[in-house]
Amino acid sequence: MSYLRLRQICLVAPHLEPVIPDIAGIMGLEVCYHDSNVAKYGLVNALLPVDTILLEVVAPFREGTAAGRFLDKTKGRGGYMAIFCCDDPDARGGQANALGVRTANVITHAPYRGVQLHPRDCRAAFIEFNHTDGSDDVLGPYPPAGPEWQKHIRKDMTLALTAVEMMSPDPLDLAAHWGRILGIDVAKPDSAEAELKLPNCTFRFVKGESEIMSALDFRVRDVGAVCDAASARGYAVSDSAFSLGGVKFRIGG
Repeated sequence: MSYLRLRQICLVAPHLEPVIPDIAGIMGLEVCYHDSNVAKYGLVNALLPVDTILLEVVAPFREGTAAGRFLDKTKGRGGYMAIFCCDDPDARGGQANALGVRTANVITHAPYRGVQLHPRDCRAAFIEFNHTDGSDDVLGPYPPAGPEWQKHIRKDMTLALTAVEMMSPDPLDLAAHWGRILGIDVAKPDSAEAELKLPNCTFRFVKGESEIMSALDFRVRDVGAVCDAASARGYAVSDSAFSLGGVKFRIGG
């Protein structure tokens, strides 16, 4: 059965500190894993589950990494990668190749397989398709998040990651491009905010000066408490939003 869900959002920072403790402290989340497999790319990472979507932050520890080049190019603005679980990452990668979107990297750590597409061809951010054999359950095994990621889900503060905002000078064109890659029709194509709707999250495309993943929307139990926690850690909060890890965290009830 064919399916596609948002599995993970990856942000990039110069260092994991203070981004990871600030995300955890402000949002009431908990680190579930540090994946040693990313060391071969010159990175360290940490992952925090937001319900069944993983929020990852990577940081380079040596020169010449793709993540480091991304930081230099964007001056730290924008999310790094959108990662989708699906039934057949190779088939979806092949369909993207047919659109002129190159494969940048293939990851095989059985039972996990991931196909990463070239960010220049994707525009705005990396796209990855992955699949874990024998695990089509949203609460099933997911090796990049560690053996017991489910035990680290915390919902006393943050309930869900509901939307990802993508910015572009031509948002409808970017929405159509990502829609072709993902195999999803664009919703609201005649509005100021075109959308791609997945079963567990919406990608919203808005007008801006550059093409980046610009914001993440979260549903929380107490908007004021989260905003107060961000202010207490020194973040400027405006309209229930603050910038962290290169993107804007938008907080809603």
